[in-house]
Amino acid sequence: MNARNSRRHPRWRDRAAIPVLATLAAVALMHDTRADSLDPSEFEVETVSPGVYVHYGNQAEMTPANAGDIANLGFVVGERCVAVIDTGGTYAVGSGLHRAIRRVTALPVCYVINTHAHPDHIFGNQAFVDDAPQFVGHARLAESMRRRGPNYLSALFRDLGAAAQGTALVTPTLAVADVERLELGGRRLSLRAWPTAHTDADLTVLDEETGTLWLGDLLFVDHIPVVDGSLRGFLAVIEELKTLPARRAIPGHGRAGAWPAAIAPEEAYLKRLLADVRVAVRAGIPISKAVETVECDSAERWQLVDQFHKRNVTAAYAEVEWEQ
Repeated sequence: MNARNSRRHPRWRDRAAIPVLATLAAVALMHDTRADSLDPSEFEVETVSPGVYVHYGNQAEMTPANAGDIANLGFVVGERCVAVIDTGGTYAVGSGLHRAIRRVTALPVCYVINTHAHPDHIFGNQAFVDDAPQFVGHARLAESMRRRGPNYLSALFRDLGAAAQGTALVTPTLAVADVERLELGGRRLSLRAWPTAHTDADLTVLDEETGTLWLGDLLFVDHIPVVDGSLRGFLAVIEELKTLPARRAIPGHGRAGAWPAAIAPEEAYLKRLLADVRVAVRAGIPISKAVETVECDSAERWQLVDQFHKRNVTAAYAEVEWEQ
């Protein structure tokens, strides 16, 4: 992929999302007391590199008990301002992250970067609106939010109740179509938009100073990988990701690790999934049976297998059955 600065593409607010935001506003009126229930002293962040801070989410599905705090979030501090990378699954989580930033620095938040559209990574955005940052995402992120956002938000309030209070959908104001470099003052982040892989709007963030690579859900550690885009695309993107000049990787779920070694278990799982589903399809095994019989490779090393492996088999089967 030839790098070109996506500033050639105009900054935009997604006009198509306006009806969606009206719908979400109606939902939010039913929950107009914001949830600040997360104790800031309990919202821990770790320094993984100089100026790079990570909050590790729970390895779990969203529940009222965890308030949607299930994904890795964090921020990078420059001399001029701060860039936030993912904001969590509720307003309460985003607020916890915001307070954690203020314990570290009084510098303004100039960018809030979303790595993809899944609720556990974007629904804390509302906590940063008053900072007036640029909200940054893949060029397809706003459309993904427009299509899925109302269902995501309805499900959040249904499943989390009071823990979801104050949560709303905040769409990007800066779209990344290829490569975008953001200056924080003495520090530069390189953002890259990827073809369909984990989702259709995956974005990575590389802190060029420390070689720290934020991958969102292009990397799962311990949490079983999840396919919501294209399995073959996911594997193709992994091949290219491994060439990036990073020293450490921050996954969307799980602990940070050395790069590119951290992605090897995920790649092995996805390759085995693809091979096994192809065998099932070519043997004429129907999807209903394949879901029950295609086993999870190295199941003992993964968390949340029961919640996600069968979904992965279903997604893989739907993709593979049309192969020539």
